[in-house]
Amino acid sequence: MDLRQFLTCLSLCTAFALSKPTEKKDRVHHEPQLSDKVHNDAQSFDYDHDAFLGAEEAKTFDQLTPEESKERLGMIVDKIDADKDGFVTEGELKSWIKHAQKKYIYDNVENQWQEFDLNQDGLISWDEYRNVTYGTYLDDPDPDDGFNYKQMMVRDERRFKMADKDGDLIATKEEFTAFLHPEEYDYMKDIVVQETMEDIDKNADGFIDLEEYIGDMYSHDGNADEPEWVKTEREQFVEFRDKNRDGKMDKEETKDWILPSDYDHAEAEARHLVYESDQNKDGKLTKEEIVDKYDLFVGSQATDFGEALVRHDEF
Repeated sequence: MDLRQFLTCLSLCTAFALSKPTEKKDRVHHEPQLSDKVHNDAQSFDYDHDAFLGAEEAKTFDQLTPEESKERLGMIVDKIDADKDGFVTEGELKSWIKHAQKKYIYDNVENQWQEFDLNQDGLISWDEYRNVTYGTYLDDPDPDDGFNYKQMMVRDERRFKMADKDGDLIATKEEFTAFLHPEEYDYMKDIVVQETMEDIDKNADGFIDLEEYIGDMYSHDGNADEPEWVKTEREQFVEFRDKNRDGKMDKEETKDWILPSDYDHAEAEARHLVYESDQNKDGKLTKEEIVDKYDLFVGSQATDFGEALVRHDEF
């Protein structure tokens, strides 16, 4: 992907790709499922493996012997134990699961990193990002692609400053990740809402009215009759989006719409793993307790063989 494509993708990352007029567009950020496997421990622990490691990493464990699998699991436990007190809490497990599930995000940041870290100091300053991203475009007063690069740069700078927790205009890798993927960070959610409202609020009154809400999802494009889903969205706006019934969505109502409080799959899985592995029922796990239940957390040749026998018996 060249820089112009990257710039366009970044500027639209909290919006969506264009689609046909009759297709529904969606700005809502939902928490993804932890696995596409069925969560049924009576059949297999495949769901738990995907949840704990991420689907791609889980596959690598399937090739290991039980001894190798236990050894690698023990090393992972050391990473999960963030405060190094010798115990893994439900909260630490939840954080680990969320991190494992978002590996694709960190991979994306790694792929971009070298392009922007010009002085190779392990940090990305706003000046570095601005020069790489906008340096050549700002000199063109009339770009042929229709983008207003000065306006986009102002918007990016605002987001960069929000991601930059210590205010030094220099991003660590975590801060740069928050800049590129703000919807994944609680402290960045206000900027996601603000950018979304700016995209939809065509009359710039600070609110999203019904027609702006519908117009963002659907273009009549000469069609007099609206699809059924558009009529449903009108009802959704009146009944659920506009909570105070004033005919428009404010910042909080927009936040409830695009960043709903979804069921926390990572929290539920962390609770499940602790419940199944906590031998002394003290509410936290030692490395020994986790490794003893290694087949729950990770796969190996042995667990795969056992599951193969179960599947064979079913036939």
